[in-house]
Amino acid sequence: MSDPTALPNFPPPPEEHPLSGRVLDALQDLQMSPNLDPQGDVAFELRGQKLFVKVIEGDQFDIMRVFGQWQIAGTVPDDLETRLNGCNDVTLGVNLVKAGIANGNLVLAVEQIIARQEPPKAKVQIATGLILQALQLWHRNVIAKAAVERGEEPELPADAPEGTEVGPWLSLGSQGRQGQQGQQGSGGDAAGGQTGPGGEPEGQA
Repeated sequence: MSDPTALPNFPPPPEEHPLSGRVLDALQDLQMSPNLDPQGDVAFELRGQKLFVKVIEGDQFDIMRVFGQWQIAGTVPDDLETRLNGCNDVTLGVNLVKAGIANGNLVLAVEQIIARQEPPKAKVQIATGLILQALQLWHRNVIAKAAVERGEEPELPADAPEGTEVGPWLSLGSQGRQGQQGQQGSGGDAAGGQTGPGGEPEGQA
């Protein structure tokens, strides 16, 4: 009779394999060196940025929340309204991504429904790509639009197409921003600060 310990060890079917374990497998396949942090979230790194996955289990499906938070760099205007308007630009302009400010940090998150038999790898790739895109968008918009509100010429990325203009905050709309400027006069209420680089510093927004 064969030794039972010599039999191959087959992985459980997806519906019996918890989402957190499937996320770990997906991140390992993507060579992102995942690990579990003390809060039970999956932590990993992508392009020098630390991100996390939180799994919220449900009766019929699970929710995978991919998120990251960054200390806001000193080159970013410290006016909270300007920073929150940048968050609205991200939330209203980028599919799936939610943005907010918490304790002086920029927080970006993507929440996706994952079926019990669904491999999460493709959605992990989509979420991480969108979050890093949103990180650059937030930083660029806050720096450039704050400069416009101060009546300065904004510094655009070197690869920006010719004729690129810095538009109004999406949360206010063109008419809302023009009306506000008409009441306040030129310059707006954004705080000072020098224009930073087009991309975000490592570990900072």
